[in-house]
Amino acid sequence: MATVFLALIYASFVSLGLPDAVLGAAWPVMGKELAVPDGYAGLLSMTVAGGTVVSSLLADRLLSRFGTGRVTAASVALTAAALLGYCFAPGFFWLVVLAVPLGLGAGAVDAGLNNFVALHYGARHMNWLHCFWGLGAMLGPLVLTGVVEKPGGWRIGYGIVSGLQWVLVAVLAATLPLWNRFEHRPAPSEQAPRPVVGTVVHLPGAAQQILAYFFYCSIEATAGLWAASWMVSARGVAAATAAGWVSMYYLGITAGRFLSGCVTRRFSTLTLIRLGEGVCMAGMLVLAFGPAFLCPVGLGLVGLGFAPVYPGLMHETPRRFGPVYSQSMIGLQMAGAYLGSTLMPPVFGALAARVGVAFLPWFLLAGALLLTICGEQAVRRSRVNVLDEEGD
Repeated sequence: MATVFLALIYASFVSLGLPDAVLGAAWPVMGKELAVPDGYAGLLSMTVAGGTVVSSLLADRLLSRFGTGRVTAASVALTAAALLGYCFAPGFFWLVVLAVPLGLGAGAVDAGLNNFVALHYGARHMNWLHCFWGLGAMLGPLVLTGVVEKPGGWRIGYGIVSGLQWVLVAVLAATLPLWNRFEHRPAPSEQAPRPVVGTVVHLPGAAQQILAYFFYCSIEATAGLWAASWMVSARGVAAATAAGWVSMYYLGITAGRFLSGCVTRRFSTLTLIRLGEGVCMAGMLVLAFGPAFLCPVGLGLVGLGFAPVYPGLMHETPRRFGPVYSQSMIGLQMAGAYLGSTLMPPVFGALAARVGVAFLPWFLLAGALLLTICGEQAVRRSRVNVLDEEGD
């Protein structure tokens, strides 16, 4: 049964990644057809992120009442319906409206499945899970490749992605009895009343861990969005070449998460997180001081270093804060993560408009240092929670 669940969870994370990169790939055509400025893509992205933050905060209550299987199936159905709506949206306003359920569905799936894996599976599966999200993000633009140049091709692309999501909905719905049997084996601690958000935030180390997620996703999203512009403006790299070199960043993240999953039995999760933080900062220094031809190396190192941080912190959550609080904590962590990825790239853009993009490596390095400081504070302070649990 455990193998069946793993296959479903991996498929769910591929489905999470599928729509994430489609907007960026389709927008040059979408924007022209809808006759709206390029900047409107950011409004769509922020609307999706807002829905994701809301559902991440509500995930604990929903999952406690309905279970992971039902919430996952309903959330993927919500996402699939929103993507199908994109196919028929008559104008940009309706895309914004549909972006709300798209974000709501994604946040609940993300928070629920991350907690499920953190509680029931080893650290290697958490790394591989997020590797499969990367595969979905890479597959999304590929779906568009063959159709985007046709009249209304972006609508066909969204329709294909929606169809893949509906297939997953059918599989999840068919396996709901298995989810119910699997989840109805609670430990005594899980019988306790569900914690309120205010209580969780005040746990030792909780605020620092949420901030660590905020800073991590801030620099991960900023690097992905601005790296190409930085190479063109600050390093004199051709636009086409810069676009290709950015792929090294995402390849580093995806490959790094696969490799992290392979070595989790030899190295602790905390060791991998610290090693990743060191490698990403080394990559940022290569970007800051290295010549232009080393940019893909620097970006690859940044991605490789980022790889174990997000899934590693996620897997550590039940151990640091206990299974009773883990779902609430993961929801708050997801909210902090999405806030970071939504707010900080525009903040960097506003700064870059005033002083240029040349300081990108230093912006990323400052974020990485804040991530490391908050992460270490979370480790030190959360030991109180572990000791209390052992004492009980």
